[in-house]
Amino acid sequence: MAAMPPPIADERAGLREYVAAQQHAFYAVAFGLTDEQARSTPTVSALSIGGLIKHVTGCQRGWMERVGAAPELVEVDLRAMEDRAADYQDEFVMREDETLADVLAKFDEQNAETIRLIETADLDAAVPIPQNVPWFPKDVPAWSVRWVLFHMIEELARHAGHADIIRESIDGATLYELLAALEDWEPTPWLTPWGKEPVNR
Repeated sequence: MAAMPPPIADERAGLREYVAAQQHAFYAVAFGLTDEQARSTPTVSALSIGGLIKHVTGCQRGWMERVGAAPELVEVDLRAMEDRAADYQDEFVMREDETLADVLAKFDEQNAETIRLIETADLDAAVPIPQNVPWFPKDVPAWSVRWVLFHMIEELARHAGHADIIRESIDGATLYELLAALEDWEPTPWLTPWGKEPVNR
């Protein structure tokens, strides 16, 4: 995938390509990491690359379940709040019993489902707003699928930016050189793929 989304012909294609571009950023930022590096927290934040990938996987899953159920509400989780909170906290941590390959495999699966829904869902369908979530508005009954997909771009981009900073703190790698390495771009005087020798200027 190129560093930027391709030209788009219509709204649905734009949503698909921009979501896909933000999804792809996480493959680049994880490129070449060991499991230990992927779970490390080298900045003032408690976030790790592996934990962020787990979170954006879960974030997409939750929102796409809402899209898939529209115009109905998703089934209510009746478990105790402590259990739901524990699951949410686990989303942000790559545990010792998890590998980066496992985390990325789940990310792959969810990415494909997200793209499938972008390509098939009615963009105007109403996505009801749960009224028991304190940070959701109480004076708006529903978002559209379109709104949810724009929100998905926002969520993925925000966390990809977090991941960029964490990756640079681990080993100095930055996004474009990681993309170049992931996709085997030819080295140039102004961009060297991560791990390759620079071209003489």
